[in-house]
Amino acid sequence: MKKEIRFLQGSEEVRKTEESESRTIEGYAAVFDSDSRDMGFTERLDRHCFDGVIERSDVVALYNHSETPGVLARSVNGEGTLRLSIDDHGLRCEFDAPNTQLGNDMLESVRRGDIRGMSFAFTTEKDNWEHDAENNYKRTILKVDRLYDVSLVVTPAYDATSVETKGLDELKAKELLDQRKEAAPDNWYYDNLRKSIY
Repeated sequence: MKKEIRFLQGSEEVRKTEESESRTIEGYAAVFDSDSRDMGFTERLDRHCFDGVIERSDVVALYNHSETPGVLARSVNGEGTLRLSIDDHGLRCEFDAPNTQLGNDMLESVRRGDIRGMSFAFTTEKDNWEHDAENNYKRTILKVDRLYDVSLVVTPAYDATSVETKGLDELKAKELLDQRKEAAPDNWYYDNLRKSIY
């Protein structure tokens, strides 16, 4: 399974809590009922796609999906300094910025509004692909297999190298095969019959 990174529109809700001395940063790394940016297809998260995932994942809070500057918080099987929960809106994240250079930098950047977005890295266990009458491909993530990180990001953008398009490729191949069947059903049937016999 290939690790995917997504920013879904509507998850630009990262903020520092209102208390003046608080070091708590909170927001949504993923939201339900919101289409992704166009990646050659659009994507949505099923409301139950994260069921049981927090309890079986080792998740770190990062800056721009990189461990190089350091780790901001961590949740191992739902326990730790990174507090993850699922609500009606999506995947909610909360952590207290550590008293480190990275933690202080992130706290100040969120406080100033320079960082306003989050995204998440994951692998998919189950998804569904559709092709509508307007020639749009749509993917619904039905079940996330593992959650790897939630990240504060400067420019919430989709990483083109991280897309899992196996299901899209299979859907397109099936559609092509269906078109061939419709064009010459008799020839297609006899060609496949000959292949199965010989």
